[in-house]
Amino acid sequence: MTRVVFLLVPQLHILDLAGPAQVFSTADDFGYGYEMGYVAEQEDVPTAQGLPLRARTDWPRLEPDDLVIVPGWRAQGPGAGGRIGEASLQRIREHHAGGGTVASVCAGAEALGRAGLLDGRRCTTHHEVQDELARRFPRARLVPDVLYVVDDRVVTSAGIASGIDMTLHLVAVRHGPAAAGRVARSMVVYARRNGDEQQASAMLRHRAHLSDSVHRVQDLIDARFGDSLHLADLAAASGVSERTLTRRFGEVTGMTPLRYQQLLRVERAEHLIGQGTTVESAARAVGFQDARMLRRLRARDAPESAPAGPAPRTPR
Repeated sequence: MTRVVFLLVPQLHILDLAGPAQVFSTADDFGYGYEMGYVAEQEDVPTAQGLPLRARTDWPRLEPDDLVIVPGWRAQGPGAGGRIGEASLQRIREHHAGGGTVASVCAGAEALGRAGLLDGRRCTTHHEVQDELARRFPRARLVPDVLYVVDDRVVTSAGIASGIDMTLHLVAVRHGPAAAGRVARSMVVYARRNGDEQQASAMLRHRAHLSDSVHRVQDLIDARFGDSLHLADLAAASGVSERTLTRRFGEVTGMTPLRYQQLLRVERAEHLIGQGTTVESAARAVGFQDARMLRRLRARDAPESAPAGPAPRTPR
């Protein structure tokens, strides 16, 4: 069971909270094991949209696999919010220092900056407040105009609906892309949204196309990325020949089915390694025969995590 704690700040945007909360709630409905909590510095929390919320003022005990998420708030104009005390910032610091993941939506990145977690790290926020974030935290490495950024268990998103994209990514790296796709379909959201090449999730980054045959193959690889898959079986699932599948897959994704599978494997391995698993164990868990291929793929192209390369009995 993973505990997800949302830190509610006065004048928060309801969708910044509701979108990610719905993702984890739906994931829990499917048996992936999430328990949500809502904490604030006062029980009654006003929102930017006028709907009052109530939260606990005491934090639960957190383990390294748990998540802390700070939804964004109205950052500009009359009634702007963002008040957050040192005690809350210390909770955020302690969770990250203990191996946990912290995340923000929209202006919530400011809370991570005030906690010192953006120094030297890549991050993003809503385009209307990114200049102010860069001014206030000059040591942060701001990445403009992307949906979300992941850097050393610090995850920041652009805001509003992109909080859903970020949360689907968190589900994907913990449970696999098929789990995130299942949640997205249940929520009737666009699981194939492509924010930018900097976007971390292969599932989202390479799904912005309209080829049904390729989507069927990607669905199969998403669900079984750790298995040995053969091109003939993938082609049969897509209803086209092996040659046609290879051509179509390359046209709409820019890669082979092999490379796509490797991207999914490496993303999952990176999560396991970030949670303390050895490289050798992570490699075996995601389907590599040993750690040599995983090390090679991680080193070859860090931004995309896993470029093409030979591997036995995997899709070509």
